[in-house]
Amino acid sequence: MPMLSQPSQKYKPYTPIHLPNRQWPSKTFTKAPIWLSTDLRDGNQALVNPMTIEQKTAFFRELVKCGVKQIEVAYPSASDTDFAFVRGLVEKNEIPDDVWIQVLTPAREDLIRRTIDSVAGAKHAIIHMYNATSPTFRNVVFRNSKEQTLDLAIKHTKLVRQLTEECTEKYGTKFMYEYSPETFTQTEPEFALEVCEAVKAAWGKAGLGDERIIFNLPSTVEIGPPNHYADQIENFCNKISEREKIIVSLHPHNDRGTGIASAELGTLAGGERIEGCFFGNGERTGNVDLVNLALNLYTQGIPPNLDFSDLQTTIDVVTACNDLPIPARYPYAGELVYTAFSGSHQDAIKKGFEAQRLRHEECKVKGEPMMWDIPYLPIDPADLGQTYEALIRVNSQSGKGGIAYLLKEHLNLDLPRKMQVAFYQVVQEVSDREAREMTVDDITSAFKRTYHFGSGYKGRLSLRSFRISSLESENPKPKAGSDQESGEEDDTQRRFDGTVSVDGVYRVIRGKGNGPLSALLDALRTYLSLDFAIREYSEHTINNADQGENAQAASYVELVSATERKSTSTRQSWWGVGVDADIARSGLRAVLSAVNSAISDGRELPELKLSVGFHSKSSAQEDVASVIANQLGLELPRKYQAAFFEVVQRKALEGGAGGKGGEISIEGITQLFKDTYHYQTDDKPPTKVVMDSFKLDHIDNNRRSLTGSFTFFGGPSRTLNGSGNGPLSSLLAALHSQIAGTLTIRDYWEHSIGEGSEVRAASYVCLVYELEGGQTKKSRSSAWGVATDTDITTSGVQAVLNAVNDLDIRCAQS
Repeated sequence: MPMLSQPSQKYKPYTPIHLPNRQWPSKTFTKAPIWLSTDLRDGNQALVNPMTIEQKTAFFRELVKCGVKQIEVAYPSASDTDFAFVRGLVEKNEIPDDVWIQVLTPAREDLIRRTIDSVAGAKHAIIHMYNATSPTFRNVVFRNSKEQTLDLAIKHTKLVRQLTEECTEKYGTKFMYEYSPETFTQTEPEFALEVCEAVKAAWGKAGLGDERIIFNLPSTVEIGPPNHYADQIENFCNKISEREKIIVSLHPHNDRGTGIASAELGTLAGGERIEGCFFGNGERTGNVDLVNLALNLYTQGIPPNLDFSDLQTTIDVVTACNDLPIPARYPYAGELVYTAFSGSHQDAIKKGFEAQRLRHEECKVKGEPMMWDIPYLPIDPADLGQTYEALIRVNSQSGKGGIAYLLKEHLNLDLPRKMQVAFYQVVQEVSDREAREMTVDDITSAFKRTYHFGSGYKGRLSLRSFRISSLESENPKPKAGSDQESGEEDDTQRRFDGTVSVDGVYRVIRGKGNGPLSALLDALRTYLSLDFAIREYSEHTINNADQGENAQAASYVELVSATERKSTSTRQSWWGVGVDADIARSGLRAVLSAVNSAISDGRELPELKLSVGFHSKSSAQEDVASVIANQLGLELPRKYQAAFFEVVQRKALEGGAGGKGGEISIEGITQLFKDTYHYQTDDKPPTKVVMDSFKLDHIDNNRRSLTGSFTFFGGPSRTLNGSGNGPLSSLLAALHSQIAGTLTIRDYWEHSIGEGSEVRAASYVCLVYELEGGQTKKSRSSAWGVATDTDITTSGVQAVLNAVNDLDIRCAQS
């Protein structure tokens, strides 16, 4: 049957109350009402499968944990299960001393007696009796007149008083009495008042505090808007006698979908107590939701006297017990209520968090409250034990702001706006193609894959090691920050010396520029024919309180082709990101990240080709160093590269070591290095100094002491001691006691080889030996030493000894 074009021919509108001076519209909330949970009674009777005693017990415990002080536990006369449940609570001491249990009974003597028997022995109990008072129920259901309805309530109220007093005398149980004129909202207002006045008189002992009588005024079926319910409540409160001896209780149902509004407006109209269920279970469309009401107060700064700090556990317990799902968009408790898919919403939330962080920092300094004010979020999910994991979720409707928020939350990366736009296109393409929501893992994985970020996502190029130095400097030193690219003003040219993995092959490259990044770009241009220019650079510190002094820097670089002559705004660009504790390294990583994006098209890169000899191309020295890096894993310092390159040139011209006519093979270079520096070879020359063992001790915070067993020129073993500011200077101090002249360290460098449990340390030392000669002349010589070991100290010590044994040292005069 179709809907009627004139529903007034079938349905009557509600009859408004004449309340010319209503006060409730101008009132505001100041405190929480008394809460009564009827989940175990009204909620339970509405279930397809009523709860078992075990489920009701678990539910009861959760209600107590959340702070509910009045709990309607059963309709004991309705079934043996309900009666047994109540007796179990009493006899097993499940009821805290400050909790009142409530039981419901109709106005019938045998049922009242069984109901009171069920709570005998409890410390506090509320007997809740009801009878229907509306014309429809009087005339149709029970066929009672007004007088008969009134007599029924009076007679059985007196019986409740008699039986509760007997129970108190016998068991010590303290009682409160609650009466409900069922179908209150459909009852004539004056008759509802008449019944309640008669019941109060029949009870005869209404007082103050816990002696007050409770009149529960249920919206058994919602028949009008919430303002009508508020009018009914205010009218009742204005006209009932001895108002101070009465608790006006509200019991709204949700037939019109306005149960929450009815409860709130009814409270403003004079209601002091609300009966309802967690998450709104109950007959038809349910009872009013106590969680919703309590958290509405909480968001207004009013303590609700209920604790939902672990809301998810409450959800889990309730849904497990009543087997009713909570809709995804249900207030406060739904899976998606704190989630934004819309791009504009996401952007507003992201900006809200950023602004609030700054605002809270100011408030903290001033000692002011840090108020919550985030667009689209009236409550902080963290207050309810919820994380921000699902605050922003991404689908085809989402925007760059939400994606940027997720990356900041999960990767600590605050992307520049233009990079947000670039990555947004990546996410949109995936989301459109797969027609589904993008999870956080999807987004972070796409980011790592796109920008070759993090372990497991390396591109064709990766930074192995590097040094940044000033071109005027004779001794390159690592530099903690970049210069022009990061905003510093510095006219000094910088040089980049580093090792880069190119398609799995180590390449030693060198370049110069006005900062570390431009020096790296120069090196890539020279050695790999990759010609790019920086269009945009930014950086920030990753704010992580747990890292303290180990905080990291994030760098972002936008590159464009330096050879294309299109306009700056339209030519293609590639973004890159790098993170490292060292700001220079993070910037270099960002450059390589962007370059990797640019060369992901599979273009061929120049291969490593050897060209040695005194007229070779300028990259020959680096190519030889690349061979050693790939064959032996050794990343030689720049001066060591130069020293070995001279050896290679001479050998190539001689035609030895696998070379002929100015050429030399990769295998020949590798073997030449081993032979020259006695590295990984059994063919050792006569050793001048041998150290069989050593021990390193700390003298104080700045000094070390080395004690070792030494043999000089095949002589007897002797124990020597030396001290210095580290292991190597301590070793030299010990050697100086036995040799003529002085040894000094001119260069030292170290790095790791391998990964995980297989990692080893490689150390490089350049020693200078000075010896007094005749007629005040000095002889001066130098040598490089290299060694590897699982211990970094041992590798450094052995590198010094290897260099010593390549020098023409002399014994001290005895």
